[in-house]
Amino acid sequence: MQHSRPELPVNRRDQDRPVRRHHSASYYAHWVKESLTTRMSKLICSIFLGLLAIVGLITFILWLSLRPHRPRIFLNDFSIPALGHGDGGGGPENAHISFRVTARNSNQGIGIYYDASQVTVYYREKSIGGYQVSTTFYQQPKNSTLFASTLSGSSLTLTESQWKQMLHDRSRGPVIFRVELVSTIRFKISSWNSKHHRFHANCPAGLGQDGKLLPIYMDKRISIQAEFLLQDLTMFSNLSSPITYRNLQLATANIKLS
Repeated sequence: MQHSRPELPVNRRDQDRPVRRHHSASYYAHWVKESLTTRMSKLICSIFLGLLAIVGLITFILWLSLRPHRPRIFLNDFSIPALGHGDGGGGPENAHISFRVTARNSNQGIGIYYDASQVTVYYREKSIGGYQVSTTFYQQPKNSTLFASTLSGSSLTLTESQWKQMLHDRSRGPVIFRVELVSTIRFKISSWNSKHHRFHANCPAGLGQDGKLLPIYMDKRISIQAEFLLQDLTMFSNLSSPITYRNLQLATANIKLS
């Protein structure tokens, strides 16, 4: 029979016990002060970042609502009646071109000044006629401006060879033209006017055998290109016979756009 050995008692000295530190009142006061300072700094930073986010959101909304959009261009009509005649209608000297182009201002509360406008008709990338609008006019917000005119006589530089080529194209399919609208515009927001912008729109026009615009080209929105200008343009100063509103039959129609 085995006897268990008695365990000897272990004596612990006082230095082996963990020492509880007693901090003074000034220590706790300093700790509380630092904690309050940190919390206050975090609160101020949170408030500042929140205000900054709100200001940024308001600025973004205002930018979206006040950002001006370029005019929207549509080709409404284009025709050469003489092209629909079987014999060619007596040649280019008896021909005339009628067209209607609409510029829509879709901006809400933003008007547009048109300082100079030029309408040119191209056939096979060669100009065959055009007109200039040299008078500045103002387009109200949510309105449409109609450019409508008839090119004939001196305003229509159509040669005999070009006319024969048109008749040849007519026998093979649609006769393709290009109506180019170039203008210098300024946006008006309240009492502030922007600097000049130049834009040009290229409107393709395909005519059938009757000399009228094919439905596929009618009232189609045209993409335009815009360019920012630092100063007024003199791009139309070399034209010898500028026309006015009455000559071009340009009218601003008070059409409410959806």
